[in-house]
Amino acid sequence: MSATITPVDASETDTAPAPAHHRLRRFARPAAALLSGFVLYLSFPPRPLWWLAPPAFALLGWALRGRRLRAGFGLGYLAGLGFLLPLLVWTGEEVGPGPWLALAAVEALFVAAAGLGVAAVSRLPWWPFFAAGVWILAEGARARVPFGGFPWGKIAFGQADGVFLPLAAVGGTPLLGFAVALCGFGLYEATRLVRARRAHGAAAPDATVPDTTATGPDAGVPGDTAPAPDAPGTASSRTGTAGPAPDAAASTATAATGPRRTGALPRGPLVAAALAVLLPVTGALAALPLVDDSAEDGTATVAAVQGNVPRLGLDFNAQRRAVLDNHAARTRELAKAVEEKREPRPDFVLWPENSSDIDPYANADAADVIDEAVRAIGAPTVIGAVIAPETGKLRNTLIQWEPGRGPVATYDKRHVQPFGEYIPMRPLVRIFNSNVDRVSRDFGAGTEVGVFDLAGTRVGLATCYEAAFDWAVRDTVTHGAQLITVPSNNATFGRSEMTYQQLAMSRVRAVEHSRSVVVPVTSGVSAVIRPDGEVVTETRMFTPDVLVEKVPLRSSQTPATRMGTLPEALLAALAAAGLGWSALRSVRARRTRAE
Repeated sequence: MSATITPVDASETDTAPAPAHHRLRRFARPAAALLSGFVLYLSFPPRPLWWLAPPAFALLGWALRGRRLRAGFGLGYLAGLGFLLPLLVWTGEEVGPGPWLALAAVEALFVAAAGLGVAAVSRLPWWPFFAAGVWILAEGARARVPFGGFPWGKIAFGQADGVFLPLAAVGGTPLLGFAVALCGFGLYEATRLVRARRAHGAAAPDATVPDTTATGPDAGVPGDTAPAPDAPGTASSRTGTAGPAPDAAASTATAATGPRRTGALPRGPLVAAALAVLLPVTGALAALPLVDDSAEDGTATVAAVQGNVPRLGLDFNAQRRAVLDNHAARTRELAKAVEEKREPRPDFVLWPENSSDIDPYANADAADVIDEAVRAIGAPTVIGAVIAPETGKLRNTLIQWEPGRGPVATYDKRHVQPFGEYIPMRPLVRIFNSNVDRVSRDFGAGTEVGVFDLAGTRVGLATCYEAAFDWAVRDTVTHGAQLITVPSNNATFGRSEMTYQQLAMSRVRAVEHSRSVVVPVTSGVSAVIRPDGEVVTETRMFTPDVLVEKVPLRSSQTPATRMGTLPEALLAALAAAGLGWSALRSVRARRTRAE
């Protein structure tokens, strides 16, 4: 009788199902990326939760640190969708979900590119600084392309109530956004290092471990050490989630310095993490003296008229005469209140964008209605009008209307809104959405900077959408504006969060350039903002109202105004340096392995 031993088939063990917690762990980082984007959205107005932005970046840092470039791109795209889908939902308010989903999907590609870059630089010393620079580089690209860019959702615009806001006066929205991202990435790195120290100390208090930089599949998990470089056929190689092994220089340095005792934090990474958290906060505190609302050039009493619209939605201006009459009536009511000493006499009056969608140059009735209202109040008035020449494109124009003299100056909006005021690639877009034909005639862009002299006050003009663009607001201040106005029309977007998001932009601009900002809106929210970003008074949505306030006038320029795009260029250079260094290390590592 003989016995045979049947060998166990290796394939049977290889195909055994992985434990459930291992399968779930594969979804941890995608879920974290998606959640980080949503938390970032929650930090934006109308919620006063600005402090959620650093934790959002900390969570994103955990998801991205040590990932391969392809994984970084995918995780970044998930973060972009989690952020932009809820942030931009108002874009589909009246035209359906198609344009909203398309816009969010395209804009999320820039966040995906940022995720790729953060994953690349996360293997470097002092990586939080490079990662924050990469984020600002992606924001800068998104603010410029395509079709002139779409900077809505820049991190700075969620910080109007935050402690970092004074940094806007130092380096504008790029530096403010950089500080927030840096603090978040630094917060994650500091937490990772502290947890790693505790984990190693608890596991083997008397043992020694090599001082290494984590780059493997578990890199970035708090408390985890770096695994050995991936071997061919390992799980991390198959899934493409791990980053490349440390380069030869890092290995040589470890060998030269020898082992370190468990629980000891490497000084370089610890210093980098501490500075990443502390520098933005201390920088903001140091910048506080730049936030000044003193009246350098005296004061002006300004009136902002919110006439309201007949109805919400895209067709609100089907009753164009009603919109004009509403604003004229509110102005005449203000004139009566001034005569009765119930309101102070304004030095000048501001109407919103599209307050007269009837061309007053071509329609005598409209001109008479405006002129009567301006004569009644007895002060220069800025009128938002649509100018329709016989040939050529329409113009979104602000008109300076003087009592007894009529129109004396104009400003044509310089950055007209794609798919709102003009339709790029109209035949192609029409295939996907017939609403493009609601814009039957495109608007053209102006070329001149808008600054009106209103009763001796130089008022800078940025029409609605232009408030999102750094250059459009800064140009008015460098051309001598003592006060900024942002006439807007948000009736198309109903009672959505859009108007609050836009108002926050104006608050940031007030601090960035140390100017009072007045925001007259057809349907609300209209507001008067001091140079320190404080909202002095505001209206409710879809109610007729008039705001009359005395505001400080200023002529000095902040460092942000004087330096212009220089801070953004320096941060872009920081990002480029980090990406270049990462690429060089990767090339050297491949050569070392080949040898």
